[in-house]
Amino acid sequence: MKLHEYFPFYRRNLLLAAPVVMSQIGQVTVSLIDNMMVGYVGTTELAAASFANNVFMIGMIFGMGITFGLTPLTGETYGKGKLKQTAQWLKNGIVTHLLAAVGLSLLMLSVYWLLPFLGQTDDVVKLAQPYYLWLCASLLPFMIFFTFKQFWEGIGNTHIAMIITLTANLVNVVVNYLFIFGKFGFPELGLTGAGIGTFAARFTMPFLFWIIIRRNCRYRRYLVLARHQLLRLTDIVKILRLGIPIAFQLIVEVSAFSLGAVMMGWLGEVDLAAHQVAIGMASLTYMISVGISSATTIRVSHQKGVHDYLSMKRAAYASTHLVLFFMSMMGITFVLLRNQLPLLFTSDPQVIAIAAQLLVIAAFFQVFDGLQVVMLGSLRGMSDVRIPMLIAFLAYLALGLPASYFFAFVLKLGPEGIWYGYLLGLGTAGILFYGRFRRNLKQLL
Repeated sequence: MKLHEYFPFYRRNLLLAAPVVMSQIGQVTVSLIDNMMVGYVGTTELAAASFANNVFMIGMIFGMGITFGLTPLTGETYGKGKLKQTAQWLKNGIVTHLLAAVGLSLLMLSVYWLLPFLGQTDDVVKLAQPYYLWLCASLLPFMIFFTFKQFWEGIGNTHIAMIITLTANLVNVVVNYLFIFGKFGFPELGLTGAGIGTFAARFTMPFLFWIIIRRNCRYRRYLVLARHQLLRLTDIVKILRLGIPIAFQLIVEVSAFSLGAVMMGWLGEVDLAAHQVAIGMASLTYMISVGISSATTIRVSHQKGVHDYLSMKRAAYASTHLVLFFMSMMGITFVLLRNQLPLLFTSDPQVIAIAAQLLVIAAFFQVFDGLQVVMLGSLRGMSDVRIPMLIAFLAYLALGLPASYFFAFVLKLGPEGIWYGYLLGLGTAGILFYGRFRRNLKQLL
């Protein structure tokens, strides 16, 4: 197939992806802002933020994953023009995800008592514990927001979530400034103040979504229709059947990175702080790829609904071209500016030196990270989630994580060794997901 045949798909995918990209950047920016502001309080505070965020991220990503199953279901019925059935997914999705959010919040709260036993220094644990509690409190409103977000993205609207996420980031910055540094008469709480800022930002998100939808006649009709739809066990099962494997796939990947961060803490506070700086930069570029991947899920699910498999193929490969190009450019940027980028987070010369070395490795795994996430988006649009979950387990936990330990502690490569394991896991996942997508596409065509 000639390249010019993809040009219309590049444009469509980018128009759909741009707001999702901004929204995804906004999601990661909440913790990134915390790290940037806390980093100037102290290195121990930055290490504590890294520790708490990496532990909490496992539960948060699992909750997000459960909501992701709503998008292909909504997209397929919307593509077929079935308005009432689409609204039914909204009602059943809200109930399903609300119950899941309550259970997951209680589970993450129980992890609080395990924090002192994860191999971190006493100072890091002491600072991390109150911050972690505020993160746990933010999980319920965060998942309610994501339910709305995934539904409206399923019907092709990606702008609302972007507007709300950017607004929430402003809330986070203001509240952080007041409570981290004790401005305008507010108490100076340091890292705990960053936790309050995160909670305030995530608490506002579902309410803003509700207000925007209620004031728009076009979108309010889905709320009106949803009220009159039935709660159906079969629909709840379908949502969970897609959502839970996606959640496990995400959790496997995030767990590998989070456990890698725990291992980084075994090397010392400076290494952990440097890891947090470098992973923060890598997460920012990754979220842009996630945005394009999410748009790909929408496009693929819509084309699946009308059985236009050739357009499905072109939409998926157009996103792949865009992501690989972008991640390659970001990799080059990481190498060229490896000594300057860490200055955004810290002035500690030891942290900067280690972070610079990690950014060089990140430059290489960027490409594989982009490939695996866009292929996953395509597979989700096809409602193919179980085999990708198993592939993720193989790539990240069975291969990547043990490799990180081996390189770091057996070969004594230190922080770089842990990131070499990341590179191996992402490379394996990207290649296997690509092979799975080609197999599915061949069967459909």
